[in-house]
Amino acid sequence: MKAGYTFPWRSHNSFQILVDSNNFYPQMLAAIKQAQHFIFLEQYLVSSGEVFERFIQALTSSARRGVKIFILFDDYGAQNVTRSDIQQLKQENISFVSYNPFQWKNLYSSLRRNHRKLLLIDNQTAYVGGAGLSDVYQAIDNQLIHSHAMNWHDIVLEIKGQVVNDWYLSFAQIWKKCSSIRLPESAIRDQYPGLNQPGRVILATGPGKNNIIKSALRNIKKSKEYVWIATPYFLTTRKLRHALSKAAKRNVDVRLLVPGPISDHAWISHAARRYYRRLLHNGVKIYEYQPRFLHAKIILADDWISIGSSNLDRWNQFWNLDANQAARDIELAKQTHYLFESDFKQCELITYDLWKQRPWRQRFSEWWASYAVRFIQWLVYIASRIRK
Repeated sequence: MKAGYTFPWRSHNSFQILVDSNNFYPQMLAAIKQAQHFIFLEQYLVSSGEVFERFIQALTSSARRGVKIFILFDDYGAQNVTRSDIQQLKQENISFVSYNPFQWKNLYSSLRRNHRKLLLIDNQTAYVGGAGLSDVYQAIDNQLIHSHAMNWHDIVLEIKGQVVNDWYLSFAQIWKKCSSIRLPESAIRDQYPGLNQPGRVILATGPGKNNIIKSALRNIKKSKEYVWIATPYFLTTRKLRHALSKAAKRNVDVRLLVPGPISDHAWISHAARRYYRRLLHNGVKIYEYQPRFLHAKIILADDWISIGSSNLDRWNQFWNLDANQAARDIELAKQTHYLFESDFKQCELITYDLWKQRPWRQRFSEWWASYAVRFIQWLVYIASRIRK
């Protein structure tokens, strides 16, 4: 598989959206406990704590039953995993690899991170989305709490069918670059009775090789009814913002679902708001999610859906490895539409008139944050030129 390759459409699949940790963690843990042959786990955001301990127990228990397990964590994203947790995994002969260990002497190369999130079981079921393995997704006593530190709002997509083997190939591609340990060969089924939802795996593999964004642009430009996007960090390119504005001008219902007062990086939210004025003026509706930190990454353009690890910030678009599941299916579009509608009810709708009346302190926050982002982008550009 070549870098930047986008897999073809596969016809025989099923997709199920799992909303929030009280739904997706139990499903993922149950799948690990039921595994018979092998487990592949690829993650960016991992932290030692209650959530990761539950996964350690499930993984080590499966390893003792003879299940082959391969874990690939991003070195920077998993910096809060303790050595003792990693040792627990290795003691059970679980293959563990860190992607691109951070090195100050090689700072430029260290900027590239593996932002993908994947759990793959027996080449039968895959779980992909925006969620990591961390206590930040936990609720206290199963109640929603108003805190930036806990109970992040996210989704995971449960996948069965033909595309699961493509997820295996995407994992294998990165694994081979990081480890000499051979992976077991995947077994491809000939038939998938009852699975009829079309889908394709789309990848981002570095600068100029982001098929996730390219696919999004194509479908936004073709949209006729609506384009709804959820993203935690709306620091996107001018090209994507123009595509959204043009869609709104041709009477497509364009909506952005973004974090409100609760964010893990408030300055990024401030910087993203510098785009509001023009988008609102062009007819784009902007909804700021109020109860919790919104970390979901979803694009819905008519009956085309894209769900995965990819944010719409420039860093993700140019530096990170990302992977999304795309689908074109009316039933899945209805599920996604319902999820958006539910979230919109918990948002503040930002109007153009309201935006013009925002206080000077908010304007100042947007100003300094946007210039901070530009400065960081300039430093990265200079570093890239020096390296060349």
